[in-house]
Amino acid sequence: MSALLDTHVLLWLLDESPRLGTETIGWLRRQPRVQVSTASLWEIAIKQDVGKLRVPTGLPELITASGLAWLPIEAEHAWATTTITGLPHRDPFDRMLLAQACYENLTLVTADTAILTAPVEPTVRLRDATT
Repeated sequence: MSALLDTHVLLWLLDESPRLGTETIGWLRRQPRVQVSTASLWEIAIKQDVGKLRVPTGLPELITASGLAWLPIEAEHAWATTTITGLPHRDPFDRMLLAQACYENLTLVTADTAILTAPVEPTVRLRDATT
């Protein structure tokens, strides 16, 4: 099994935030591959540009140096967003991460209650990052 980090979980992991649960940290360490979507980097760049977020200079290099693997957005991922139903909102980044997790058979690690409690179809493996 491998993991895909939601954007906020990525930032928590890099910042060693106490919001990231100790059980989840241990679980992530046991995964053969922990991935970061390029969609998350895009989301971070947009939020930084509009002043909603501050991140370290050289964030892509920091992510790579941390041992996390990049998951590029493929055409199949973009098209798979059309199959995601059940979300209470239309956030394109959440839809992409769910589509990638589903298509690549990954567990999406998130603390987003909208995702964790939504009747998302097709079924995606989820892990609550706060545990």
